[in-house]
Amino acid sequence: MLTGMTPLRLFITATDTDAGKTFVTAGLTRALRAVGRDAVAMKPVASGFEAGINADLAELAAAASHTLSAQDLNQYGFEPAIAPHRAAELAGEAIELAPILLAWQRVSAGHADVLVEGVGGFAVPLGPRLMQADLMRDLGLPVLLVVGVRLGCINHALLSAQAIRAAGLELVGWVANTIDPAMSEAAASIAAIAARIEAPLLGRLRHGANAAEFALVAESLLLGNRIAMP
Repeated sequence: MLTGMTPLRLFITATDTDAGKTFVTAGLTRALRAVGRDAVAMKPVASGFEAGINADLAELAAAASHTLSAQDLNQYGFEPAIAPHRAAELAGEAIELAPILLAWQRVSAGHADVLVEGVGGFAVPLGPRLMQADLMRDLGLPVLLVVGVRLGCINHALLSAQAIRAAGLELVGWVANTIDPAMSEAAASIAAIAARIEAPLLGRLRHGANAAEFALVAESLLLGNRIAMP
């Protein structure tokens, strides 16, 4: 069922930093490639490099079997692990959309399934007058929201979904990613979000989710399946 020919193109954002965007993006890329789909992932803006290596970029590159060039994988990389607009300021650079859009055109022309991972949460500034939402809008991609399931996730999820829609973007669905496996009443929090977010729940990932769980999320994305709530 995952081998249909319709391309899958998504922008993947999250409720906050460390909600699991890279984990989900890489997991979906591997799941799609495992069934023969031509899937790659790119992360236009990344902060936090150690010895010249960014862990998120390394994970995305490995998930796609290092298919993309470094130039197409990432257009703006900053050493300090801080907000990208400030990292750009400190580096004396300005994040601009044109190089990202050119990379997107190259990647989408050469590959069927392209997942674009954002930076931080949804409402992240990229410059003095540039928001991440501007990039999402110019790319014209539907948005997948990764909800990090931990204390406070209901508020973060509902506010993020509201902001995505207010920006005129299509929220194709959301994924519940278990950040805190010891969280009390996690299932109840997921149910509370599902009842209010007005977007389909496309997957529930346990902490350290395996390939089979990502395969189900990929299938939900491709077929438009909703996840049944307990």
